[in-house]
Amino acid sequence: MKWVDVRQAYPNRWLIIEALEAHTANEQRILDKIAVIETCADSAEVMNACERWHQAHPQREFYFAHTGREELDIRERHLTKS
Repeated sequence: MKWVDVRQAYPNRWLIIEALEAHTANEQRILDKIAVIETCADSAEVMNACERWHQAHPQREFYFAHTGREELDIRERHLTKS
């Protein structure tokens, strides 16, 4: 699905989404194709659920977002070891 389709299917909801197809442009992660993994009641629940999904499946690319946002704005951060 595309984000516009997800927003229509899940209005005014917190979601855990998985990037099925994605790329990076100008340090921004562009999600070309996504799947809805879980719906959540509020921001606290979605953060806990996202952490749980990341721990269970670290190789997969999960995000949380609210469908009130017209666009996804996912910035890449490069962590360095000291």
